[in-house]
Amino acid sequence: MITSQELKKSYLNFFQERGHSVIPSASLLPENDPTVLFTTAGMHPLVPFLLGEKHPSGKRLASIQKCIRTGDIDEVGDDWHGTFFEMLGNWSLGDYFKQEAIAMSFEFLTKRLGIPLEKLAVSCFEGEAAVNIARDAESATIWQHLGVPVERIAFLGRAENWWGPAGTTGPCGPDTEMFFWASSEPAPKKFDPSDKRWVEIWNDVFMEYNKTVVGRFDPLQQKNVDTGMGLERTVAVLNGFSDVYAIDTYLPVIKKIQTLADPKKSQEQSIRIIADHIRAATFIIGDERGVVPSNVEQGYVLRRLIRRAIRHGRMIGITTDFATEIANCIIDQFANDYPELATNRQKITDELTKEEVKFSKMLGRGLREFEKFAQKTVTGQDAFILFSTYGFPLEMTQELAAERGQRVDEKKFREEFIKHQELSRTATAGKFKGGLADHSTETTRLHTAHHLLLAALQKILGQHVQQKGSNITAERLRIDFSHSEKITPDQLQAVERLVNKKIQADLTVEWEEMPLAEAKQRKATGVFEHKYTEQVKVYKIFDTKTGEIFSQEICGGPHVKKTAELGHFKIQKEEAVSAGIRRIKATVGKA
Repeated sequence: MITSQELKKSYLNFFQERGHSVIPSASLLPENDPTVLFTTAGMHPLVPFLLGEKHPSGKRLASIQKCIRTGDIDEVGDDWHGTFFEMLGNWSLGDYFKQEAIAMSFEFLTKRLGIPLEKLAVSCFEGEAAVNIARDAESATIWQHLGVPVERIAFLGRAENWWGPAGTTGPCGPDTEMFFWASSEPAPKKFDPSDKRWVEIWNDVFMEYNKTVVGRFDPLQQKNVDTGMGLERTVAVLNGFSDVYAIDTYLPVIKKIQTLADPKKSQEQSIRIIADHIRAATFIIGDERGVVPSNVEQGYVLRRLIRRAIRHGRMIGITTDFATEIANCIIDQFANDYPELATNRQKITDELTKEEVKFSKMLGRGLREFEKFAQKTVTGQDAFILFSTYGFPLEMTQELAAERGQRVDEKKFREEFIKHQELSRTATAGKFKGGLADHSTETTRLHTAHHLLLAALQKILGQHVQQKGSNITAERLRIDFSHSEKITPDQLQAVERLVNKKIQADLTVEWEEMPLAEAKQRKATGVFEHKYTEQVKVYKIFDTKTGEIFSQEICGGPHVKKTAELGHFKIQKEEAVSAGIRRIKATVGKA
């Protein structure tokens, strides 16, 4: 038997021995990446480095990244799907490629984990003549030389063995996937990918192409390796479990829920949904950039998870508030690896309690209201009433309707929703897809403006101002920062004037790599310091004539070379976000 902690330790030790620097897990809320709401893979915090920026820790990296994926939320409760999970990953940033990556994967699986060769199979990209991409025979040959029989190698198409690009253009390439025979029966000689007893446990992505705007696939100058191994699934299959909920990190949570449930009403699927959703909610609230339940963006996803868990709790006979009991069990279990959970324990339990109390009061009334729609299709107006009056997320109404063979007029619901508020981004199917952040000219300019704005806020409002969050799209920048008082119009104008003054001065933007201790000594601004590696990049915005430094900040980039490239800076909106936190949205461009 192998525990989750043993697998994590073994994995990181293995890659450290092979020259990889271990980097800490990044926040669950990607910074400056508008393409996704949550970090869905270990590659998200490495975006600038996959695109060519130099990483302070070198070209070989490894990590265990906390992740949230909500695309399969309706599947949660089956044997394998989950919302929160830990991803083991290793990367080569223009260093080794297919030969070394596959060899290390094979060695870790067969030597370090002791998986018999007869229980392994792999898949490779079959090629696509229409876009002039050849079959990945190189990867298949490497696997054969390592001892994998040709019958255990399958060639599959783009849907199975290709990654990216994230949007319409960008880095992409074939991957090779590793499968474990998760059955007590002898594995068949020939690998059949459609046989569900073969469970995928690892994926090596070879980013070797750049898809252009005209649909051409050009070879990348920097070829990267990006790998991913889901911790929970791997622990489950290695131990011979039939589902992820049997592993050591889930068992205490499952047992806790079972003690609270009515044995006569207990349902395995509901218990699993509660365990997964409260675990995800605990990590989202407790994250170093954590959010709270709301009706927009990440807060909407969080609210949906909590309320879905509460409904399933009532379905299995839990009549008292229970979310905080489950959360405390999760915090105790993960606090050593993720100390932010212990630090934010009070915030986590407070927010869960508030949401549970609020929703519990409306749940019974909302369900009674829903029963009035039993004999007909649930209209968009009906769904919106359940949302606005009783706090039912649309997805909950859809789930209730599906249980009775009904459907919801989603289009009409959207129309009703838009009349009252900006549509939550998470409620628009397909809008958010995991991938690389936008590093266009527009976002690069706004990224530099973000540094100028933070420095200006500190000079006008005081050095107590610290960044608490940010988001940058091609249209605007957003910064959340600490400040306990309302900002006056005069103060806002002073901030805007100071930023524009520094833009007009055409200051120079340069970066330097240095130890974290030196960056602190130089008083470089930083966010969430305990997540930095020992070597960091510090961007400096300064006057080359006088040597005066206006901004000095730890950051991964990218940035412009001279501030005059920004044009004119304009603050569009300033508002309170929560107690002691303010938010500014701003743009750059022509005056």
